[in-house]
Amino acid sequence: MPWVSFILFVIITSFTPGPNNIMAMAYAQKYGLRRITTFCYGVAGGFFLIILLSSGFNRGLTRFMPVIELPLTIFGAVYMLYLAFKIFTSNQNESRGIVEGRNLFLVGILLQFINPKGILFGITVVSAFILPYYDSYSNYFAFALLLGAVGLLSTFSWGLFGTVFQRLILRHHKIFNIVMAMLLVYSAISIMIK
Repeated sequence: MPWVSFILFVIITSFTPGPNNIMAMAYAQKYGLRRITTFCYGVAGGFFLIILLSSGFNRGLTRFMPVIELPLTIFGAVYMLYLAFKIFTSNQNESRGIVEGRNLFLVGILLQFINPKGILFGITVVSAFILPYYDSYSNYFAFALLLGAVGLLSTFSWGLFGTVFQRLILRHHKIFNIVMAMLLVYSAISIMIK
């Protein structure tokens, strides 16, 4: 597995602004850090489920239709390039809506099943980095745990550093976006030339 590309892809897609991170930051400002930890655990649990489902779905496709592995890899690379473009062209004034909910743990889990960034991330990371190199369910479970933990870290860090992190990115958003976009392009290229 191209570990550098895998780590770059996971960190960039997990720690850049998206529904999970924006909501964690907004919830931290609204409810406080202690209250949003349940939301962060919910995101991690939902993300764990998304990765397991993506692993099973993609493995089934590649097992019954081995010819699909190359298109899935190409899809993963194209999606990474799309994300790079979106990060590069995003501005600091994009909408930041909050879904209200009493049970933040449940909100965190359910958000993963309506979060296009999370679902596409799951399909991409599994098809580009996990399935081509691993074929046991224990590996899929371990990667799902790892990626769930990364989801927990990213949402919790956005909540923890809320306004500080937000100000830093807003102040240097163009440089941040360019660097993140270029790293995603590198990741996309590296999985295509594996």
